[in-house]
Amino acid sequence: MTPITPQENSDQSVHRRRVYYIPGYDPIHPRRYRELYRKEGDAQAKISGYQIALKPKKTGGPYGWHVKTTIGGAATEADVEVLVWSDIVKSSMSRGILATYVQLVRTAYAYIGSGALFRLASLRKGPMIAALYPIVFLLVQLLLACLAGWGIGALVALVHPLLGWSAGLGVVWAVLRAFKRWDNKIFAYYLMHDYAYSAQAGGANPPELEARMTAFRLEIRAALTAGFDEVLVVGHSSGAHLAVSVLADLLREGLPTGAARLAFLSLGQVVPMVSFLPKARRLRADLHYLSAQGELVWVDVTAPGDGCAFALCDPVAVTGVSPPNKRWPLVISAAFTKTLSPARWKELRWRFFRLHFQYLCAFDRPGDYDYFQITAGPQSLAARYRDRPASKSRIERPVSGYRDMA
Repeated sequence: MTPITPQENSDQSVHRRRVYYIPGYDPIHPRRYRELYRKEGDAQAKISGYQIALKPKKTGGPYGWHVKTTIGGAATEADVEVLVWSDIVKSSMSRGILATYVQLVRTAYAYIGSGALFRLASLRKGPMIAALYPIVFLLVQLLLACLAGWGIGALVALVHPLLGWSAGLGVVWAVLRAFKRWDNKIFAYYLMHDYAYSAQAGGANPPELEARMTAFRLEIRAALTAGFDEVLVVGHSSGAHLAVSVLADLLREGLPTGAARLAFLSLGQVVPMVSFLPKARRLRADLHYLSAQGELVWVDVTAPGDGCAFALCDPVAVTGVSPPNKRWPLVISAAFTKTLSPARWKELRWRFFRLHFQYLCAFDRPGDYDYFQITAGPQSLAARYRDRPASKSRIERPVSGYRDMA
């Protein structure tokens, strides 16, 4: 990896920044991200001793907010925009119970039949447990529903066999519907839809997602010449691999004259879940290309405590598409066990979904990773991590069985 040198990144102070946040597979309205930023930003400012304030947005776009900070005597402004694809997520989740079980079979076949599941498991067990979770829970739900239906049906069959069958099937359906209504606590259907969306075309992007990514690229490109010192793209979870492709396309077409500095921060990435699939040729090509570009800085932040992410797995290297002149990403750890207090870590340790969002939250003992200073502080991403070595425990061995590129 080529280090970030002072000569390449002189004058790295930031007065105005444009931030584009690409969420993961999330059907929730983006206002939730504004509230999370406000609440956690206030908490981090109190812990770290700086000032931060949110105001209504000053730029175009569907949803965002304006941030002002004073850190170390330097005043900085940032305009944060959520690049929304939650409508696509909602549409992909609007499936009935039977369709979800068909999805389960197809998704299991996509990962097991391709051999991707076993290769992914050799990297990190946590994401594989998260992937198997909805399969196991949905099958357990089906088993319990069938047992309940069999029991009730057998009793009713004492009166009449046909009535027994009808009652049994009715109970099975009622139990499955009850489980679906409770999914806001179990997340089995949600996670099943998540993994199925990536696997439905063997890792290729559906047309509606490609169209949305094109819109994202045009939005980011326009910001590069809008008077900002830095344009920062943040990709969280599944949003990380979307950002890879968006930025690769942006750089292939050439940056405009006088463009702002371009930076990419990937958080809690699950790139291998897609890049290891047989038809993810587009993503593999984008990883290969982006990792060698000198026109941006790419920092990848994960943490072993996040069981939903491929922690410290270099997404380019493990996919097996590293070019000879690879520069990125700089893989570092948010080290939850060190940056969270013992009491906070104890509270969050088994809250896996909450921990997957910790990158967007306050830390009790922040090191060099502070989401709010990165997105709204006076240092560029390049300057902040100029002398930061990559994590020694990162995983770089090529693991994917599919390495062909579009």
